[in-house]
Amino acid sequence: MQAIWWGTVGGLVAWAATSAGALPVLAGRGMSTRTADTMLGFAAGVMLSASYFSLILPGIEVAQAQTGSVALAALIAGAGIALGAGFVAWLNRTLPHEHFHSGAEGGAEAAALARIWLFIIAITIHNFPEGLSIGVAFGGGDIANGLSVMTGISLQDVPEGLAVAVALIGRGYGAGRAFLVGSLTGIVEPIGAFLGAAAVSVSASLLPWGLTFAAGAMLYIISHEIMPETHRNGHQDRATAGLIGGLILMMVLDVTLG
Repeated sequence: MQAIWWGTVGGLVAWAATSAGALPVLAGRGMSTRTADTMLGFAAGVMLSASYFSLILPGIEVAQAQTGSVALAALIAGAGIALGAGFVAWLNRTLPHEHFHSGAEGGAEAAALARIWLFIIAITIHNFPEGLSIGVAFGGGDIANGLSVMTGISLQDVPEGLAVAVALIGRGYGAGRAFLVGSLTGIVEPIGAFLGAAAVSVSASLLPWGLTFAAGAMLYIISHEIMPETHRNGHQDRATAGLIGGLILMMVLDVTLG
């Protein structure tokens, strides 16, 4: 129960970070596309580093300790990554949603939904695996690793929350409504954190699967969602610099906190 409590609190912290990121729009402050792409690149770097240093490598270590085989541990990690990526790919194909630049996807009914709900669904697809990764990290019983993942995810949630709110203002929504929606997109993070922590707390054998599943989900989002968005406007150099910066920061956090 302690691990579940820690995981849920970690998800709530990430939600608070998303809300904090959306706050500047209430003061009428916007964000250029160049800055947005740099910040999203930073978010991708944090997620990429967290996937490997905080999820995949610990998952392999736990699987090796459980099975006594390096090869089997690697296969379990690979299967977990594939399942996580496949799960988000299924969500991406099934749920109607809209990207900031490329438009609507995910079924014929997408056109019938209000655009604000399409944005909410899109960011929900992004945020749920992040919450899941926080919960799984805490659920393994390693509080230091959980704090590392929570800190990294929360840091990248700040620019993500701002990017969502600014994008909504650009589409004609008022500052108050844009802030509210930007904040609410993070509400799935404590839900995902609770589910992740609860799942791996029930059975220790699920821990390596949970860790690598969360990593695979985030890797899919990085490749399929975030990086293509940051490269559409000719700001790929800044986005790449942001990615490297985010990766280094999360690596340092993981080493020092973990």
